Amino acid sequence: MNREQRDQGRDGGERRDRGDGRVRGAGEPGGAVRGEHTHSEPPAPRPRVLVQRSSVRGQVLDALRDALMAGELRPGEVYSAPALGERFGVSATPVREAMQQLAVEGAVEVVPNRGFRVVRRGDRELAELAEVRALLEVPVWLRLARTVPAERWARLRPLAEATVRAASSGCPATYAEADRAFHRVVLSLAGNEQLVGVAGDLHRRAQWPRAGTPAGRGRADLIADAHEHTALLDALIAGDQDVVRALVGEHFGATP
Repeated sequence: MNREQRDQGRDGGERRDRGDGRVRGAGEPGGAVRGEHTHSEPPAPRPRVLVQRSSVRGQVLDALRDALMAGELRPGEVYSAPALGERFGVSATPVREAMQQLAVEGAVEVVPNRGFRVVRRGDRELAELAEVRALLEVPVWLRLARTVPAERWARLRPLAEATVRAASSGCPATYAEADRAFHRVVLSLAGNEQLVGVAGDLHRRAQWPRAGTPAGRGRADLIADAHEHTALLDALIAGDQDVVRALVGEHFGATP
């Protein structure tokens, strides 16, 4: 028996390339066992590619949201993914993915074999959304007013002032983002992530333009809404519960 035959006998007849020019037997760690599938696995997708695709989808989603808020995509009109992709200089795929997210948010609806129709928002739907937001958020704001110390409210001053600057720009999309950011941080003080998520979804739905006014509220309305944020913050810092109650009711159109 030659040396190679003796080696095969010790390895149980199995010889595997270690990748470094040596041989690994079945008894060594990582060695093949009899009957084991030894074909190499296909390489996993590179995370970098997935990140890039996600980034493009996110950019398209932001651009579509801005176009909706600015009235560039009009309620009742149908838009195809290829046409929008050409407009944004991307393929139709990230546009479809972004539009599917907008459908979840209630901004558009799928039209089979055609594309996506921008939803017509009526006064009744917006009133219902406002009512649900008030039922959800007003009790939380009032509870936080009693439990959160003044110094923590003071830290939110930059966010409140950011909503005023955004409103002064006259851009509905810019203000919508700043408005949501302020409310999101306030609600996060309650320590309930589910609350923040549900309230944020309702808030975004309430911001989509209504039918007949595709560009949303005017600059004066945005500024008035933003100043309610700063007034509320002043009352919260001062610990004036009566003023907080009145301002919260006014801000949400509710009677707390």
